[in-house]
Amino acid sequence: MDAGGGGGLIINNKQKAMLPNKRGEFIRNQRKDSEGFSESPDLEFEYADTDKWAAELSELYSYTEGPEFLLNRKCFAEDFRTHVTDKKWTELDAAQHRAHAMRLLDGLEVTTREKRLKVARAILYMAQGTFEECGSEAEVQHWMRYNIFLLLEVGTFSALVELLNMEIDNSAACSSAVRKPAISLADSTDLRVLLNIMYLMVEAIQQDDPADTVEWRAARETFKTELGSPLYNNEPISVMLFGMVTKFCSGHAPHFPMKKVLLLLWKTILFTLGGFEQLQNIKVQKREELGLPPLPEDSIRVIRSMRAASPPASASDLIEQQQKRARREHKALIKQDNLDAFNEKDPYKTDDPREDEDDNDDNDNSLEPETFPLERDEVMPPPIPHPPSERVSFPKGLPWAPKVREKDIENFLESSRSKFIGYTLGSDTDTVVGLPRPIHESIKTLKQHKYVSIAEIQIAREEEFQKTPLSGGEEEVEMSSTELLYQGILPSLPQYMIALLKILLAAAPTSKAKTDSINILADVLPEEMPTTVLQSMKLGVDVNRHKEIIVKAISAILLLLLKHFKLNHIYQFEYMAQHLVFANCIPLILKFFNQNIMSYITAKNSISVLDFPYCVVHELPELTAESLVRRRDRDSTLNGPWYVFQLEPSCQIKRVQFCPFSWQPLDIYCSNSGYVSCSWLQWQCPTSSLTAVLPCRASQMLVVFKSAPILKRALKVKQAMMQLYVLKLLKVQTKYLGRQWRKSNMKTMSAIYQKVRHRLNDDWAYGNDLDARPWDFQAEECALRANIERFNSRRYDKSQGNPDFLPVDNCLQSVLGQRVELPEDFQMNYDLWLEREVFSKPISWEELLQ
Repeated sequence: MDAGGGGGLIINNKQKAMLPNKRGEFIRNQRKDSEGFSESPDLEFEYADTDKWAAELSELYSYTEGPEFLLNRKCFAEDFRTHVTDKKWTELDAAQHRAHAMRLLDGLEVTTREKRLKVARAILYMAQGTFEECGSEAEVQHWMRYNIFLLLEVGTFSALVELLNMEIDNSAACSSAVRKPAISLADSTDLRVLLNIMYLMVEAIQQDDPADTVEWRAARETFKTELGSPLYNNEPISVMLFGMVTKFCSGHAPHFPMKKVLLLLWKTILFTLGGFEQLQNIKVQKREELGLPPLPEDSIRVIRSMRAASPPASASDLIEQQQKRARREHKALIKQDNLDAFNEKDPYKTDDPREDEDDNDDNDNSLEPETFPLERDEVMPPPIPHPPSERVSFPKGLPWAPKVREKDIENFLESSRSKFIGYTLGSDTDTVVGLPRPIHESIKTLKQHKYVSIAEIQIAREEEFQKTPLSGGEEEVEMSSTELLYQGILPSLPQYMIALLKILLAAAPTSKAKTDSINILADVLPEEMPTTVLQSMKLGVDVNRHKEIIVKAISAILLLLLKHFKLNHIYQFEYMAQHLVFANCIPLILKFFNQNIMSYITAKNSISVLDFPYCVVHELPELTAESLVRRRDRDSTLNGPWYVFQLEPSCQIKRVQFCPFSWQPLDIYCSNSGYVSCSWLQWQCPTSSLTAVLPCRASQMLVVFKSAPILKRALKVKQAMMQLYVLKLLKVQTKYLGRQWRKSNMKTMSAIYQKVRHRLNDDWAYGNDLDARPWDFQAEECALRANIERFNSRRYDKSQGNPDFLPVDNCLQSVLGQRVELPEDFQMNYDLWLEREVFSKPISWEELLQ
C-alpha cells in the first residue's frame, strides 16, 4: 500500500522503516504515523464473501479432530477392498464410481448405529477427496469436487438431512449430554460426521469453476433451488439449522457441535441467497423493475478503491513524543529549521499531554491524510525535493454522489415559503412563485440529486394496502429464496436472534468465563485434557481459533440476512433489526471494539501445518513446544501469552498463563478478525440507522452507550472499509455530541466529510440536539413497530385476518359440493344425530320450498 501522496515520493511502510537518519542509523519502528506516534501499517486485507477455498475448508476442522482423518480413510478402505481389490479409487471409471457410491448410500439405511457411522465416515473420506491417493493439495481439491458431485447425483444429501433430523431428535443423546459434567468431542461424533459431509458438499458445489461441465452447472442450480425451498420437513434447511442453534442455547442439547452448525448455516444462506455481488445485481434489477433511475455508483467498487487514513494517536504516544522532543532540544544534532517544521505543520496540534483522547476527546490526531507520510518523524530523514505547492494535495472529488430524499425537498420548500411568503403548499415541490432566485437554484440542485430508494417505494405500497384492503387487490409476492427463508424463520425470529447473540457473547474475545454461560467448546475439547506443554499450546491456539471462526460465522449470517431482508422488503429488515437492538446487540458490538482492537485483528490463531488439506498431503514436521514458539515469533500466530488449559473439579476450563511474549510488528494479518470487524460495523450501521425510517432513536442508543471514544480507537486499524463504517457511526451521532466535541475533533469531522456520503440537507456537522433523550423517540418507535406488525399480519398471518374482508362463496352448488371433514365421534354417533335432529323433528316442506 502507498503511504504517501501528493507530489512526494511514494513509499510503503517497510521502505519507510528502513530510511537512514542523519547519523546513518535505521529507523526500526514500523509503527510511525503522520504525527510521529506509533502507527500500525496498512492492513493488506480484501473484504469479500469468503476466503480462499483452502482456508474455508481448513476452518471446518479443529486441530483436535486431526486423528479422525486417518479413521475416515480406514473406514473407506475396509469397505472399498471388499468390492475392489486390485485398483485404487482414482483408477476406476465413472460407472464403477457411481456403483460404489450407491452401495455406500444403501449402507446409511442400516439400523445399527456403529455400522451406519462407519459408512458415514467412508462417505466423508470421499468428500474429503480420497487424499491418500493424491500427491498435492490441488489434486485433493479436484477429487473433492468430482466425488461431491457424484454423491449429489446419487441423492446423498437428502439422506444426510434425514439422518441429521434423527440425531437432532435423539432424546437419549441429549439427556446423556445434559447429565455429563464435561462434554468433549466424543459426545458429538455422529453429528460432526454428518455436518462435515454436508458442509463440504455445500462449499464445493457453490464454487463456480469455468471448467465445469454443463451437467455440473445444472446440478448446482438444482441444488441451490432445493436448499432454499421448503423440501426438507416442509421448511428450508436453514430453518432446521436455526432450530439446532436455539436448542443448543436452551441447554437441552449441549453436545451440538455449534461451530459446524453455524458454518453450514452461513454457507447455506450464502449459496441460496447470494453474496455481495449478487446483492448489487438484484438491487440494480429491482430498481429497473420499479422504474427508478440507476444507482449513482457501484458501492463495492467505490469502497475497494478507497485508501485507509492514518490512525489516531493515543495519550501515551503524546506524552512520549513530548518527552522525546524535550530531549532533542538539548542536542545540536538537528537544525533549528527542522525543529520549526515540527511546530508549523499542524496549527491545530496541542502539546498538553494531560488530555485523554478516550474520555475527553480533546486531542484529535485521527485520520491525518496520507499526503504527509513522513511528518514529525522521530529523526527527520533527508528532505525529498518537491515544489512547495505540491505539499498538500486536495481530492478531485468526493467518492460518493450526494443524495436527497423527496421529504427533504418538501421540508426545505416548506421552511422557505414560511420565511419568505408566509404560507405553505404541503407536498407541492414544483411551485416556486414568490421565492428568491437563490432558493430556485437550491431547489434545482436538490432535485438533481434526488434519490428514491427501493425502501420508500415498498413503504408507500404497504401504506396503500393498509388503507385500501378491499380495492387494493392481492399483493403479488415473489417466492424467492429470501422470501421463503423469512417465512420459515418468522415465527421464531426473536428466539433465533437471541440465541445467536448469546453464542456471540460467549465467543467474544472480551468475554470472561461465567458459570451460567453456554459452553461453546464442546466440539474442540478432547476427551482427555492435555498433560504436556506442547498439547496445551496446541489446544490454546485451537480454542482461540475456534472462537474466532464462530464469531466470523455469526457475523456473516447476520450481515447477509440484514442485507437480503432489506432488499426483499424493508419491514422484514426492520423486524430483524429491532429484535437485534432489543437483544442488546449494540452494547455487545461496542464491547467487542472496547479492547486492543489492533492486537485482536493482527492475531493469527492458526498452525498452518495442521490445516486441511495440507496436513493430509504433506509429511508433517515434528512439532515441539520450542518450534511452536519459534513459529509464533516468526508468523505471529498468537498475539499475547500462551496459556495452559486445565480442567478444574467444577468442570470449568481454567487458563493458566504459561509464557508471556512481547508484541511484535506484523506483516501477516488474520483474515477472520478483519472480516469480523468489518462485518460487525456493517450490521451495526443498518441496525443503528434503521434506513432513515427511525434514525434518531438508534443514534441516541450509540450516544447512551458512549460509543464515540470506542469508535475513535477503532480508527487505528488502517483498513479503508472498516474506517468508512466507523466514520458512518460517528456521523450519525455528532449532532448529539455537542459543538465542543466537534471542535476538538476537527480532523475526524474532515475525514467524515471526505469518506462518507452526504445528504445535502443533513445538519450533522453543525446541528445541536444535546437535550435529546432516548425516550423522546418512543412515539416514532411504537409507530414503526405497529407498521411492522400490520405488515407481518397482513402478508403472513392469514388466520388473523378481518372476517368482514374475507370473500364469501354465494354459489349453492359449490357450497354443497365442498367436502367437510367430520370428527370421528360424530361419525360414530351419526345414527343418533339423524334420529334427534332429522327424523324426530317435523318439517314443513311448503315453507322450506318458498
